[in-house]
Amino acid sequence: MSPADRFARLPDLLAADSDLRRRGRWLDTDLRIDIGAEPFYLTLREGALADFARGLHLLRSVAFSVSGTDEAWQRHWQQVPEPGWHDLFALTKRGAASFDGDLRPLLQNLQYFKDLLALPRRLPEMN
Repeated sequence: MSPADRFARLPDLLAADSDLRRRGRWLDTDLRIDIGAEPFYLTLREGALADFARGLHLLRSVAFSVSGTDEAWQRHWQQVPEPGWHDLFALTKRGAASFDGDLRPLLQNLQYFKDLLALPRRLPEMN
């Protein structure tokens, strides 16, 4: 399973995590997550996914984006990631990921986004 295919399972993973949705209950934002070369657009309303679109959508507005290489996401989603691959900021420090746009929603809800983007760790390990 490719990292993008793994991330495509996010709607089911978030739907199954009532605690994470509860913690994001005040969060409404639109963002883009790039898994390698493949973009995903997420619309979050009250901590739940109101829309989840895979693939490039021209002229779609987002507040911010998080981009990472396939390797970065694959290693970040290991059951127990190695040091330097365990955290979003560690990925940016090593140059494997980046943030762009209005980072206010990200920083105001940082633990929510760290946990949201770590949800694919719950899936079986990739080969």
